[in-house]
Amino acid sequence: MTAAASIIAALAAMGLTFGTAFVGSRFPVDDWYAGLTKPAWNPPNWLFAPVWTALYLLMAIAAWLVWRESGFSGAAVPLAVFVLQLILNAGWSWIFFGRHEIRLALIEIVILWLAILWTVLAFWRVSPVAGALLVPYLLWVSFASVLNYAIWRLNR
Repeated sequence: MTAAASIIAALAAMGLTFGTAFVGSRFPVDDWYAGLTKPAWNPPNWLFAPVWTALYLLMAIAAWLVWRESGFSGAAVPLAVFVLQLILNAGWSWIFFGRHEIRLALIEIVILWLAILWTVLAFWRVSPVAGALLVPYLLWVSFASVLNYAIWRLNR
């Protein structure tokens, strides 16, 4: 693998993950969200952007490491699962913030969580470091799932 190919793959991984962040950001926190009853342990809104930025960076690095280890053909399944979880990631933002469907978002985030777990395991088999880089993402989405549930319970 050449240095140029590696740089292109890293940029592609960054573009894919931060493209997902861009799609999700098209459904911003609005008056509807501000008016919801939230649990006392709900993080302040300012915390979400830096946490997600760090998580997307870790995701991109993990995908690049998997590609670097096995290439696109050698890591087709792990990389496909990675793309699947990115689609689900953006979908949650659309369902929750765009459509204001808290219950449907709860169902979707459980599916997202399973896809992230699958990605962690698939990446770990190729590169333990790549799998480990996704653990904070899995933990954050675990927290977000509980928060989604609490918001649903408080607002139904």
